[in-house]
Amino acid sequence: MTYKILLTTDVRPKKLNVYDLNGNVVSEVELPYIFNYPVRKDIIRRAFISSLTARIQPKGRDLLAGKRRVGESWGINRSLARVPRLDNSRAVIAPMTRGGRLAHPPRVNAKIREEVNDKERVLAIISALSAVSEVSMVRGRGHITDHEQLPVLVVDKFEDLNITSDVKKALMALKLWDDVVRAKDSVKIVSGKGKMRGRKYRNPKSLLAVVSSSDVPVVKALRNLPGVDVVPANSISVEALAPGGIPGRLTLITLKALDIISKKYEVIKL
Repeated sequence: MTYKILLTTDVRPKKLNVYDLNGNVVSEVELPYIFNYPVRKDIIRRAFISSLTARIQPKGRDLLAGKRRVGESWGINRSLARVPRLDNSRAVIAPMTRGGRLAHPPRVNAKIREEVNDKERVLAIISALSAVSEVSMVRGRGHITDHEQLPVLVVDKFEDLNITSDVKKALMALKLWDDVVRAKDSVKIVSGKGKMRGRKYRNPKSLLAVVSSSDVPVVKALRNLPGVDVVPANSISVEALAPGGIPGRLTLITLKALDIISKKYEVIKL
């Protein structure tokens, strides 16, 4: 499916160098106009919250929970609180009693998901794609990069790498390995009881690799590097491009993936 977006500003397409696996420039290409689109941080944030809250499981309480008792108040003049009681004087039903109802239980009809329109979601993806080409935003997120032109475009042979050590050599040649090291050194143990609930570590985000398909060998070679994410071009999302709703992630894109992105998100320049 192709999405079409209008671009009314008069801009020229950005030109970027294409690198091989040794870090040498082999050619130059023009980026699609989507990388010239204005960055809308508000829409990116809304789309991120929508995708984040979509994973939350709705929950509620049984309407009769804590109320399956036949207690009734004994009234006044007994030196007892006027709460429902059984015949043996045990208090029931009231929120402060043992086995009683909850005072403010989660409601089944509570709205826990942020809804966004499809056009707004697509606009957020295009805006987040445009942000990865802004060097100031990428460095503002804390990424380490010596490149003055972003995203980093690499030849399609990168997708054929199937060993992590080979990927490491390629990333070092492309001057991207320092950001992976930054993410590794920044892994910290969180405070609080989250350590007991499967979220012991805070793992920063580093490089995002956009490839042509999820079946290419480099997916398995990259998945164990700290902070590195790999996404196919057809499944690119705001969560991958702007973790935490903050745009400007350090991104590597292969030429095949760039072609897929340009065909899927077409910007019409007026």
